[in-house]
Formats: sequence, C-alpha cells, structure tokens
Amino acid sequence: MKAILCTAYGPPEVLQLAELPVPEPGKGQVRIRMRATAVTYSDCFVRGLAIKPVLRVLIRLVFGWRRPRRGVLGIIVAGEIDRIGEGVEGFRVGEPVFGLDGWGAGASAEYKLMKAKGVLVRKPENLTWRDAAAIPYGGLLALAFLRRGGIAAGQRVLIYGASGATGTSAVQLARHFGAHVTGVCSGRNADLVRSLGADAVIDYTTHDFSSMSDRYDLIYAAVGRRYRPPSEETFRRVLAPGGRYVTVDGWNPKLTREGMAELRDLAEAGTLRPVIDRCYPLAELADAHRYVETRRKRRNVVIDIP
Repeated sequence: MKAILCTAYGPPEVLQLAELPVPEPGKGQVRIRMRATAVTYSDCFVRGLAIKPVLRVLIRLVFGWRRPRRGVLGIIVAGEIDRIGEGVEGFRVGEPVFGLDGWGAGASAEYKLMKAKGVLVRKPENLTWRDAAAIPYGGLLALAFLRRGGIAAGQRVLIYGASGATGTSAVQLARHFGAHVTGVCSGRNADLVRSLGADAVIDYTTHDFSSMSDRYDLIYAAVGRRYRPPSEETFRRVLAPGGRYVTVDGWNPKLTREGMAELRDLAEAGTLRPVIDRCYPLAELADAHRYVETRRKRRNVVIDIP
C-alpha cells in the first residue's frame, strides 16, 4: 500500500511517499480502506516538534526518539471497512465509516487498522469522503469544550477564532444548543462565519471586542498560543457575572465515540456543515503540512486518498 512516512522530526520535507505492506487486523480491530483524511495541528506538532527544547526530550520519549514510532501520521479516518478482526461486532465489510484515532495515527495511507470500539461510526450517505474527513477533529474538540463551558440555551457565547477548523464547528454547535453566538475572526472570513449561524461577527483586525459593552456567559478561545490570542485577563473582562471561559490550550479533552455519533447525527440532519479550505492528494501531504503551518489556514485541510 502507498503511505506517507515521517522519516524524522523536522520540516514537511521529512514526509516521504513509501510502499508498505497492507496490515492485517488483529482481535477487536477493523481494517479501513482509507478514502480521505485531514491534516491537523496535532499532526504538524508531532512531525515538527515546534516546542521549547526542554520539552522535546519528553515528547521524544513518548512518541519516539529519532522519529515517531508510528511512522505514518494522521488521526482522521474516512473510508470503508475492508476486513474485520476476531470478536468485532457492530460493523460489516463494505460499511462506510469515519472518526478519529488520536493515539493510533496511521491515517495517511491507503489502509489503516483501528479498534472497532474506538471513535469510529457509520458515515451518513449525505456526506462525501471529503466532508467526512472535515468533521471529526474540529467537531469533537468544539463539542467537548462547549460542554465543559456549560453551554445552554439562551446564553450569549463568544467564539474567538470562529473561522478555524474548531471555530466553524463551535459556531454551528453553539447555535444548535440555542445560544446567541458572536464570532471573532478576520474581515475576510466574516461572511463565512455568518453563514454558519453566528448572530454577530467582530473583525478583530478593526475592532477590539474587549472594549465593547457586550458581556458573555461563555467564551471559547478556539485558537491556541501559536496564534497569539488575547490574554485570559482580556477575555475575562467581557465575561458576564458567573460566566465561564474555556480555551483549547487549557484542557486535554477525552474525545468519545458517543460524541462522534452525535456529530454524525447532526451532519446527517444538515445541522452541522463540514467546512473545507483546501484539498490535496496523498502524495502532496508535505505541501498540506506546509500550508497548515503558514497560519493562513481557514477551516479544514483535507487529503484525498484515491
């Protein structure tokens, strides 16, 4: 099978096309014929180790010293069940599925093994493979953080970074939960954020949300430190009494199969819309990583696996 190997820690050039044996599923596993995946910031983080030197030693101990032990990166799954291992129930050969395998990786290949009890569910018929690959990462994170913030109907919610992979899902989910949503993004993305259901949009390049009179019951900072968002103190200045602030940098959520099934149902009903920035073929995975690292990415970057 064709796969993209991460041959070392470093720039996108360390990602090389390779020919690998097709893996066989073990007990409790399914083999997926991959059709699409997505490049996430987690992929770029593991590949590039763009962190403080003192932390690199710890990361190498966890993921591998010279290169990632799991040489094929990629955590987003969209494809068809190709073979079923011993003891697997609930899936059948040929069934279209999608989901996320945070620790298993290996999605940047024509075939991938995954635990049948992992974050994997049936793909709705109304989603293309590209659509399916654009939902799990941002959708699961947004769902987890909004729930941690106590999202509820009638709240006033501010989503900072509303045009990103996580932010675009957060806008739609917050609206689904009955909140009044204000999205913060650049002016070029304002129409997109409005189209996803935001009641108001603030262009951070021309307006300072923290100087406005509005107060919010829940603030979700959907971008990490790499984008240099405002400080926590700045966000807290516009919290309503008893309001809550959550950030992608402040918690490592547990992403669950139940959450994936909830996103599936919302996408099937048309409530959650996948939003895609660019698509690349598998052989150009390095270019996709390079684009994600420019910090000009909006929405999701999807990889086609023909």
